[in-house]
Amino acid sequence: MEHEIVFLDRESVGADVRKANFPHNYTEYQSTWTPEDIVERLKDASIAIINKVPMREEVLKQLPKLKLIAVAATGTDVVDKAYCKANGITVVNIRGYAFNTVPEHVIALMFALRRNLLAYIEDTRNGRWAEVDQFCFFDHPIRDIAGSTMGVVGYGAIGKAVAKRAECLGMKILPYDVFPQEGLVDLDTVLKESDVITLHCPLTPETANMIGEKELKMMKPTSILINTARGGLVDEAALAEALKAGTIAGAGFDVLTTEPPKDGNILLDLKMPNFIVTPHVAWASREAMQILADQLMDNIDAFVAGNPQNVVE
Repeated sequence: MEHEIVFLDRESVGADVRKANFPHNYTEYQSTWTPEDIVERLKDASIAIINKVPMREEVLKQLPKLKLIAVAATGTDVVDKAYCKANGITVVNIRGYAFNTVPEHVIALMFALRRNLLAYIEDTRNGRWAEVDQFCFFDHPIRDIAGSTMGVVGYGAIGKAVAKRAECLGMKILPYDVFPQEGLVDLDTVLKESDVITLHCPLTPETANMIGEKELKMMKPTSILINTARGGLVDEAALAEALKAGTIAGAGFDVLTTEPPKDGNILLDLKMPNFIVTPHVAWASREAMQILADQLMDNIDAFVAGNPQNVVE
């Protein structure tokens, strides 16, 4: 059997994608957005490669030849997994590739916010330094990392990698996860006692908006919230109000509920130096993307060989 492989959003992976180790035809598109385009481009495909292209029931039921959806990412919330399971479509994802890049992004956001770097850079560029009578100015609080407490919400591989780096910086770790593990604390403890809270959960019906107005008010007014996981984990309107009201000291986000934010987003309207937003690039170091691309093809080869790996149920 010669497989038809179609990559619907090739521009989402900035790395070399090697050829599959079996007879196949390969087609790639830089981006694909509409359901009509998805169906047309996958009508003869047995293997679909996607990153963030939505694969819902109304699309999938029009693709009877499709046998494998290879997701070029860890998160699979864009795929109707229940439909796939019921109709014999295997879904596989990428695991363990962002073990350096995401933790490093988290640490970078933490330092920038705890030391108010953006505020000081902005003030210096606007001439504030020249206005003072001494050698420096202290308009924005600077807080140490060493001796502070980090709450890690979602204590899987990435959460543990972040915690390991934070411990090296002299931080105390409060880990929380919905899956039982030794040494975990409850979410209320994380919210009340942490100086930095970093989110590393999948987006599920249970975790959607898990950080809302109530949870933000439980945090210290000096604490910061970092989200490099999924935008839907946080109630964005509640976060905007918390930042404006000074309920928390700052936030660093790499994700939004809708990406790209074509119709705007309440968080993008914030013109505050204590809020940093980056365009979903925490995962995207060159090294990590190549690991991802290699594992993507390993997953496809394994499936065709009859030994599927990294299967998502």
